[in-house]
Amino acid sequence: MTIEIKMPALSPTMEEGTLAKWLIKVGDTVKSGDLMAEIETDKATMEFEAVDEGVVAEILVAEGSEGVKVGTVIARIVGDGEATAPEVAAPEPTAPEAKAEPTPELAPKPQAVAPAPAPALATPAPKVDSDRVIASPLAKRLAAAQGIDLSTLTGTGPGGRIVKADIEAVTQSGTKASPAPAVAPQASSSAPESTAAPITSDIPHEVIKLSGMRKIIARRLTESKQQIPHIYLTVDIRLDALLKLRGELNAGLASRNVKLSVNDMLIKALGVALMQVPKCNVSFAGNEMLQFSRADISVAVSIPGGLITP
Repeated sequence: MTIEIKMPALSPTMEEGTLAKWLIKVGDTVKSGDLMAEIETDKATMEFEAVDEGVVAEILVAEGSEGVKVGTVIARIVGDGEATAPEVAAPEPTAPEAKAEPTPELAPKPQAVAPAPAPALATPAPKVDSDRVIASPLAKRLAAAQGIDLSTLTGTGPGGRIVKADIEAVTQSGTKASPAPAVAPQASSSAPESTAAPITSDIPHEVIKLSGMRKIIARRLTESKQQIPHIYLTVDIRLDALLKLRGELNAGLASRNVKLSVNDMLIKALGVALMQVPKCNVSFAGNEMLQFSRADISVAVSIPGGLITP
C-alpha cells in the first residue's frame, strides 16, 4: 500500500513552507517517530517526523524548494517488499514494447535495464548522508549567523547532536571557522531577486536571501500598518512604587534564579486592566465586535534570524 507524505502545517498560521533538507533517501526504511525532513515555517525551522512505517519509494519535492503549499504530496512510502516493484514495473513496459514488438524474446530486456533508475534516484543520497551534520535547527541558525563550520564541532547533545551550548562554547573561546563558500552561493542564487529593488551598482553590497520567517515578518508588519488603524497615547508616570515592588519580588525569587523585568510587570498590569475593563478587550470583525473573556497579549521576542510574538 502506498502512503502519501504531505507537507504538514507545523504552526496555526502556516500556509506554505520551505523544505530545507531531507533526512532520508529513496530505499530507506522509516518507522513512526523517525525524522524525515527539516521544514522552514513562518516561525522557525522544525523537524518533521514520520507517523507511518514503510520504505521510502519516491521523493517528489527536492530539498531547498520554497513556497511548498501545506497539503502538497512531498514523498511516498510503501510497505516492505513493495518499494522497488511499483517504481520499476510502471514506467518501463510501454517504450520497449513499441520497438521490440516483432521479437517477443526482447521482453525480458526491460527487466534487465530496469534497475538503472534505482541508482539514478539514489545518487543524491550519499551527498545527504555524507554532508549531513546532526544539529538542532537553532544551533544551525546560530552557526550560520556567526560563521561557524558545524562539521568541525563535536556535539554534546543526545546521540552527538550539536546544540546551542556547543555554538556558545565556540563563540566564547573565540575560535571560529570561516565557511565563506556558504555565503557566495546564497548571494548568487538570489541575485535575480535583487532586480525588484535596484541598488546603485557602485556601492559595495551583499545580497542576502530572506528566510521564510523574515518574509512573514515583513508581510505582517506591512499589513498591520496598512489595515489596522493606529492611535498613540503618551503619558508620563512615576515608577517609584513599581520599582520598589520589583526589587522586593526579585529578592524573594533570587534563590530560584528568576529575575523580573519592568516589562514583565507592565504586561501583567495590561492583562489585569483588560480583564477589569472588558470594553477595551475587543477586536473589530467587519460588522461586529468580538469581546473576549480573557486577555491575550502578544509580545515581540527577538530570536536568531528574526522575531516571534508569543
